[in-house]
Amino acid sequence: MSEPVLLSWSGGKDATLTLERLLADTRYRVAGLLTTVTADYGRIAMHGVRRSILHRQAASLALPLYVAELAADADNDAYETAFAHALATAREVEPELATVAFGDLFLADVRAWREAQLARHGWRGVFPLWGEDTARLAQDFVDRGYRAILCCVDTRQLAADFCGREYDTHLLEDLPPGVDPCGENGEFHTCVYAGPLWPEPLALTQGERVLRDGRFQYVDLLERGAA
Repeated sequence: MSEPVLLSWSGGKDATLTLERLLADTRYRVAGLLTTVTADYGRIAMHGVRRSILHRQAASLALPLYVAELAADADNDAYETAFAHALATAREVEPELATVAFGDLFLADVRAWREAQLARHGWRGVFPLWGEDTARLAQDFVDRGYRAILCCVDTRQLAADFCGREYDTHLLEDLPPGVDPCGENGEFHTCVYAGPLWPEPLALTQGERVLRDGRFQYVDLLERGAA
């Protein structure tokens, strides 16, 4: 019998590739998406993507969504509480759940932190993309027909004008030396809106651009026709 698993979902390319791997692996059955949302802004933490788009992604993928709600100024204890509540909510629906899958690629300290966090709640983590070549993963994402937009850029690592660009072959060619093509060092984050797993593309348009904390350039992605 396949093991039920939650997928840590940011709405970006690595999470999408992880979902694709899980769906192709008979050991697992994806039971839902697990996302952290900053409640003050109604946006996915770090990525800055609106909650409405997150819900549209989940609906399009036909997967339940479990959200850890955080205040903008939440400390680690508040995060742990919200995370534990989201896990418990998912387990009420799927009592056999005890595993969360992540799209991390090579940052060992991040993986160790996730594993320790899950262990405190009696869960474990799996990392389907771990150790894979990021240049190959990036090109494979593009070649397979996925479409994504850079929704956040760390301007200490990458020029602000990359924010809002399509994640495509041209962008990969334009990335300066030292920038990981998957943005694994936090150089950028993406929002996926089309591809093999989507029955139809999400209709998105770009709105206001905002620099936060003097460092992170965001573009506000909107559903076409929404205010």
